[in-house]
Amino acid sequence: MSEDLFLYKAFSQSMHPLKMVPYYYRASGTFEQNDITITTLVTFNRFKVFSELVTYYQGPISATVHVKPSATHALLDALHDLYASTPAMSTYVDIHLVLTPFDRQLNTWRNAARLFARTEFVMMLDVDFAICTDFRSAIRASLDVKIGQILKEGHAALVVPAFEYVKQQDGLDQKYFPRDKQTLLSLVKAKKIDMFHRTWVPGHNSTDYPRFYSAAPGEVYKVTQYHPAYEPYVIFRKEGPPWCDERFIGYGGNKAACLYEMYLSGMSFYVLADHFLVHQSHPYEEEARKLERKSNRKIYQDFKEEVCLRFVLGLISDAHGR
Repeated sequence: MSEDLFLYKAFSQSMHPLKMVPYYYRASGTFEQNDITITTLVTFNRFKVFSELVTYYQGPISATVHVKPSATHALLDALHDLYASTPAMSTYVDIHLVLTPFDRQLNTWRNAARLFARTEFVMMLDVDFAICTDFRSAIRASLDVKIGQILKEGHAALVVPAFEYVKQQDGLDQKYFPRDKQTLLSLVKAKKIDMFHRTWVPGHNSTDYPRFYSAAPGEVYKVTQYHPAYEPYVIFRKEGPPWCDERFIGYGGNKAACLYEMYLSGMSFYVLADHFLVHQSHPYEEEARKLERKSNRKIYQDFKEEVCLRFVLGLISDAHGR
């Protein structure tokens, strides 16, 4: 089977025309299987924060880059310059191109980045988040304890809580971001930093921020009040958990759908109370977000009904099988 045929079938639920180019740039580094690959999506206007993510993480990254036919040459030239000018890029980053005229096929791009990741564990992360703590080393050091075993079995997703600056101008430069929990808590107390997207509480409230603030060092606690709109940034096993539903186009519901299906499949979510991310501020395309969220709200309602029915029928079938 040719690579093109395989990829066409693998992404047959996505909007076409669409062409995947895996490993357009392939990292020269050798990655251990128990490492954590950040899987992310990159568009032309996010190259700067992408470079910062690579520089701070210093670990494997699998990135899907959207290329529109109308801007192919300019983007590829800029991508070459970025890859050549960021020392860690050629060591740690695999770049996969998605050539399509359609914007924001976010779940398709997420699935591609995950599919081509080269380690056992992946983290689904938006490119404009700053990694503020070394969760990577902490997780790898705990793979032999209970939570690590659940992660290796594919039955757990580890949540790294997300924050943002209250004033957008304070969150533009990550070199000023907190790098330890004590500093973060002082900024929260001063009302300079808050949970990510405070205006959309269902998106992150299941993380239980009051518990995060009071948690003892080293604590890992289970998410007990899961909401279907929950969309944290999580680390999980690459193989086994469900993939993202590719019918979602644009803003609204796409990442929540990925995680909700994981939750219904039997995965538990655990919060890493020593670790956190901070969003790097940028302007949003408010008009596009408004229209796409309206469309995706109906799609997400249909999706929830379908996926719930699918898992119920699966349980009934298993029961009859026994």
